[in-house]
This record gives sequence, structure tokens and C-alpha cells, in this order.
Amino acid sequence: MYLFSIKTNLKIIITMEFLYPEMISSLPEADIPFKGVRGRISQAENHQLVFFEIEAIGKVSEHRHGAQWGVVFEGEMDLTIGGHTKTYRKGDTYFIPDGVLHSAVFKKKTWLMDFFADKNRYRPK
Repeated sequence: MYLFSIKTNLKIIITMEFLYPEMISSLPEADIPFKGVRGRISQAENHQLVFFEIEAIGKVSEHRHGAQWGVVFEGEMDLTIGGHTKTYRKGDTYFIPDGVLHSAVFKKKTWLMDFFADKNRYRPK
């Protein structure tokens, strides 16, 4: 879903921003320790889905946890998995095996969803 807006001031500027539907935006907010990162948690018994909205925050430092699979809805990120870096854009998916070091760089606002094998990867606020 996109929000469209038109602003005028001697010229027309059209902005488009991806928005999650209400069924996702009303999920519990994740307690995330990075400024500029927001997430909504869909909790299951043995895994967790998080719908992220990430500002152009630069680098998320290298870390590791249980297996993670994700898909980019809008925007892009440079994701380094086990020392190999690739740019992921709208529609791209990625998999990070259990315990593998990884980091990311966000140069523009990005929306993505991650499936975490760790059922308590993030706690609700």
C-alpha cells in the first residue's frame, strides 16, 4: 500500500511512501535498540515475524543469532552474510543461517519482513 501526496510551491512534487496495512501496523511494536528502526511483531509458538520500517541509518553492526529469512518490500540494503556482501532491493529475498555473522547498511528508507527461527528475537514494547 502506498500513500501519495502532492505539494505545491511553484512546482509540483509527488512523494510516494510504502505503508503497511492496518492489520500489520496494529501488531505489537517491537522493542528495537537501534534509532530509526521500527518493527511490528507477529508472534508464533516457535518463531517470530517482524515487519520492519528502517530509516537511512547507515550500518547495523555485525552480529549473529538463529536462522533468519527475509524479503524486501521497498527500499534497499547492503547485507553482508558470512563476509559476502550483496545489495537487496524490492522483491529480493535472503537467508542467514543459524549463527552466521552478518551486518547491514541502509542508505535509504527500507521496508522488509524477517522470519526469525528464534521465537523471542525481539520483545514487544
